[in-house]
Amino acid sequence: MSSPQGPSTTTVIQQAVEEDSSSGGIVGLLKRQLQQSLAFGTLIVLIVFFSIFGPNFFTWSNISGILLATAVIGILALGTTFVIITGGIDLSIGTGMTLCAVMTGVFITKMGLPMWIGVIGGVLTGVVIGLINGLNITFLNLPPFIATLAMMMIAQGLALIISGVAPIYFSGSAPDFKQIALGTLIPGLPNAVLITLALALVAFLVLNKTLLGRFTFAIGSNEEATRLSGVNTRRWKILIYMFAGAFTGIAGVVLAARLDSAQPQLGLGYELQAIAAVIIGGTSLLGGRGSILGTVIGALIMSVLINGLRIMSIQTEWQNVVTGIVILIAVFFDSLRNRSKT
Repeated sequence: MSSPQGPSTTTVIQQAVEEDSSSGGIVGLLKRQLQQSLAFGTLIVLIVFFSIFGPNFFTWSNISGILLATAVIGILALGTTFVIITGGIDLSIGTGMTLCAVMTGVFITKMGLPMWIGVIGGVLTGVVIGLINGLNITFLNLPPFIATLAMMMIAQGLALIISGVAPIYFSGSAPDFKQIALGTLIPGLPNAVLITLALALVAFLVLNKTLLGRFTFAIGSNEEATRLSGVNTRRWKILIYMFAGAFTGIAGVVLAARLDSAQPQLGLGYELQAIAAVIIGGTSLLGGRGSILGTVIGALIMSVLINGLRIMSIQTEWQNVVTGIVILIAVFFDSLRNRSKT
């Protein structure tokens, strides 16, 4: 039996774009530009502050380290942007990233597969995690928070079980593996940074120029109207989580290459930094609004903040306190933006 006649797919997408612009096209555009400008201004203030009060902060070696650290958070945040725009959340990206790193290590060092096949296997592990999340959310009707929280714990457990609670080192089996992250195709700039920039461009094009991106906004703006228009929202949500999972897999490979090992006890906490980066960049937790440029700026803010606190010899416990406060502030301002919409 055919579904009831509803608005066309094009109409739904147009409605999503109109709703995303809040108070009208020009006003909405100005609001988004203002949010990104504020985020960029915050980044500049942090850089100036830590340059004054943090010894050796504004040196090329430290800046290069910040960019290298941003790579992992940034790649995770790029994929998470799509999920949050739909109105969902993914708490599994941190431990999922660790599982992808561990699987990459297993494929290369224990199964003896060529390095490039191991890398693909690690990325596909992320895609499978995204697929399971998407199926649990769409077909079991589990809230994204619960579904991805469960996956976070499952991925953490599997990473420990598969690795035997021991790091997997690549130096013996694949000495060139670390070049994925630490090599320098451009002198002075780690390859991990180039990978992040390339992925940011891909994410930007997908979000703004493809059906996947358009339905991401449409689902986040009004999922029911999108479904009634004849769009298979279940299928598209699964694809969105799989797409985000691919970014999780790539982040796992990059992190493993950066450390030249798969550390099964890492990963927990990365999801909060990535989500914070997305929210700081202007993406709404309620869905329907977000940008890749804003996410990149948000990821840089998180990396600069964490690095600056370390340069100033702030204890790890207080670093966590400050990071938590930043997340709280970001969510508070997102709530204010959503109130202004209504």
